[in-house]
Amino acid sequence: MSAPLRATTPETPTPSHSRPGAADDFRMDEFWYGSTALLGGVANVIMQLSHAPVAYGVLESTVDSGKVTLHPLKRLRTTLTYLSVAMMGTQAEIATYREAVNTSHRTVRSGSDSPVKYNAFDPKLQLWVAACLYYGIVDLHERLHGGLDEATLDALYAKSVNLGTSLQMRPEMWPADRAAFQAYWDAELAEKKIDARTKAYFDGLIDLTMTPPPVRILFGWFHRFVVTGLLPEHLRDEMGMTWSPMKEHTLRLLLLVIGKVQSKTPKAARMFPMNYYLWDFRKRVRSGRPLV
Repeated sequence: MSAPLRATTPETPTPSHSRPGAADDFRMDEFWYGSTALLGGVANVIMQLSHAPVAYGVLESTVDSGKVTLHPLKRLRTTLTYLSVAMMGTQAEIATYREAVNTSHRTVRSGSDSPVKYNAFDPKLQLWVAACLYYGIVDLHERLHGGLDEATLDALYAKSVNLGTSLQMRPEMWPADRAAFQAYWDAELAEKKIDARTKAYFDGLIDLTMTPPPVRILFGWFHRFVVTGLLPEHLRDEMGMTWSPMKEHTLRLLLLVIGKVQSKTPKAARMFPMNYYLWDFRKRVRSGRPLV
């Protein structure tokens, strides 16, 4: 079970993201290891879609061009572009990509036969998605490279409000500080349920069924191992997955070794593919090519 995110004490006088410059001064390009998005991607999707309205917005979507099961490489590009622009782009770039995503999201809303009500523009759903992304960034970074100091955690938390405001989440919806975030996370996570239809979709992602057979055979078992270990215990239970102290120890050592290798790579290699997708986004904007 992954440890809870370390939180500021309740008596912290001023929320970190309300201090002028707290987020602007944080250099994501100096902090980020691009492979974390690849290692933790599917586990994070499961976290996001454990919220039924988010799940059914994906399961019932009629936008085939954005479905990972049909177009995995395109979906990877659009998702990682969103992350790279939100965390490393300018406010103008964020606004540009937000409008492009809005175009795809306008048709994502529940119908009369949907088992749950959803709307891709619901800011509460976007808050949950942003919270999952922030949780995943911190959790995987600390698994790979060890604990972060309080100042870095505060600055990263302040910067991460962009994960929601890059959509329609209002800034004031982001929990005031890391203690407030932890309370929100614990309460929301405990309520999440995964039904049979959603579990089947998740199993397909975990087992890499959208990839060619050789990829599934060579890497599917390893991918399931990593995804299982990165999920919060409550979601592992909802998925009917088994885990053990020995598996946790194995995963911990594996990620530490990967982290050691990452820390010795040049910056451009360390950032890949996040730096590539930010470059690709800027090139698409200049050339007028579709962004999503």
